[in-house]
Amino acid sequence: MFRNQYDTDVTTFSPAGRLFQLEYACEAVKQGSACAGLRSKTSVVLVANKHQSSDELAGCQEKLFKVADHMAISVSGLVADARVLTRWMINETLNHDWAFETPMNTGRLVAQLSDKSQVYTQKSEKRPYGVGLLVAGIDRTGPHLYQTDPSGDYLQYEACAMGARSQSARTYLEKHFETFPDCTDDELIKHGMLAIKSTAVDTLTTKNISVCVVKKGEPVRFIKDDELRPFVDAVKDEEVEEGEGDDDDEKME
Repeated sequence: MFRNQYDTDVTTFSPAGRLFQLEYACEAVKQGSACAGLRSKTSVVLVANKHQSSDELAGCQEKLFKVADHMAISVSGLVADARVLTRWMINETLNHDWAFETPMNTGRLVAQLSDKSQVYTQKSEKRPYGVGLLVAGIDRTGPHLYQTDPSGDYLQYEACAMGARSQSARTYLEKHFETFPDCTDDELIKHGMLAIKSTAVDTLTTKNISVCVVKKGEPVRFIKDDELRPFVDAVKDEEVEEGEGDDDDEKME
């Protein structure tokens, strides 16, 4: 049986200059259930497709988490790793509030999170976090949407999608993102659900979809159950143009 001798730890480069454990972590993000984030002038909306276990008796796994009253995240990949990072982010925001008596800047927290993730790519006794995050936050400079990955890299977006079959969602977002700054929260939610619909294997329902709104001047709001049903019904019969290509065919860099 073939054995890869260059993936026993994250600090060993292959002759081609690859870090296989880091690539495995990035692949875990690509194979996680899809999520999308969209930003307007006043708010950020996160929409996530909950992970459904193969066990018929099991429920769906939550993909949206509250970090603070002005910040929330959506995750794709290993949810166990996501919970560890979520607890760390909550502690950081609480410590910042206590020390400076002001909400933590979203960009600063994302930078610290990425530094933490990068440390786990350069110590042989550790492994990279196998999860990517979409971080939505509001601060004095307005709404922000960031994406992080296991390598410690992060970028700010107007709109973004990640996870399984997310190329279709990104194609949809690229076609409509110019209208997002002037959209209402309801319009952003509809765009986000249409983007996720293009990635979904099963029909969207109130049980397998999660929505979170981070709005200026208001605490983080999760939309669930009966409140979410009108949005699900609104996009149920709308056709979404499929994007070309699939994440499974993408070549990892």
